[in-house]
Amino acid sequence: MQYNPGWNNSSVNLLHVRAVGPSDTLHYIWSSIGAPTVLLVATESRSSTLGINWTQLLSPTPAGAIWIDPPSSVVYSTAVVFTKVFEYSEAKTLEELFYPTYDLSDFSWDSINHTLNHTALTAEFTGIPATDPSGSFSNGSLAFRVTAYEASGRDGPLPSLLHTANSSKVEFVLAGVAPWGNSSRFVLEVATVEETGVVRKLHSARSIDDEYTPTIFEMLSLVAESQNDSSMLSFLQWKATAYGSQTPRREDSIQCRSHGLQAANWTLPLSSIVRAYFGEGIGSTYTISAINISFGGEDGRVYQEKRYLSWSALLGFGQPPKDTFSPLVISIMAVALGTPMVMLLVGSSVVLFAQRKRYSEYEPIN
Repeated sequence: MQYNPGWNNSSVNLLHVRAVGPSDTLHYIWSSIGAPTVLLVATESRSSTLGINWTQLLSPTPAGAIWIDPPSSVVYSTAVVFTKVFEYSEAKTLEELFYPTYDLSDFSWDSINHTLNHTALTAEFTGIPATDPSGSFSNGSLAFRVTAYEASGRDGPLPSLLHTANSSKVEFVLAGVAPWGNSSRFVLEVATVEETGVVRKLHSARSIDDEYTPTIFEMLSLVAESQNDSSMLSFLQWKATAYGSQTPRREDSIQCRSHGLQAANWTLPLSSIVRAYFGEGIGSTYTISAINISFGGEDGRVYQEKRYLSWSALLGFGQPPKDTFSPLVISIMAVALGTPMVMLLVGSSVVLFAQRKRYSEYEPIN
């Protein structure tokens, strides 16, 4: 993990996470320059490196300021941009009342240098609006917590996402922010940038196994698929839940919904590192999709009570991890299904034996 490589000023944030495999390298470039963004670049070289022209990156024309050496080693690249946060409430007429939008490209972000943990492979981007006339953020903040992984495993805290070494986690956190209404709900807008020939699709998978995330039976995956061979190139994956506590428990669950994936060339702000890497072809050579993810209970009062909201998602390369039935659930199912079958077989055997014994007591009638 490298913080602002080649730049000694901590007034901006750029975190480079480099994972080296047997014959390839995965690059994650996180930044709060512009809207919070992560670039994902996969290369087929163990020695590929990140290049940054800082003067150009921080200029009004950043195109070309970020690149990978050697360029020929890049096999796939994409970007995920967290663009806006909406706040709304539903009136008695079921009409949605929207409050002023929080544009994350207009936020002021703290230096992540003091939150960077090279042992745990974590960092935190914390920000507040550059201007806050309503005072909603006077005692609160918005944050994106980033975690990289060295091996496969499962997170301990809920929602206990299953991960691989090819993935990283991002956690969206609202803490202490005063809502505009008494029953406010929040919506996070997420945009993706893809090369020509790659399409984003939203998949939903349901399972009866909720051992690791109690009462949550749905997993959603926003995957990038090649139009040529339908292979999965990257993903953003999350459970259909958020939580209202720093130490989440089942009862802290907050309803999470996804609202339609669509083309969104008009929603992407001037995110510096996206334009710095992809150039000026955004919307023509590269396509943009966006999805809204909303958080709130049936009455929208969960956040109002605790003033805390956290939502975790996994992002990475290739196919998203798939949960299988755990040994505990398999054992329970075996007992639940096997016991009636055994009882049926034993009961049938007893009845047949009893019938045979009873009829054997009679003499044949002459």
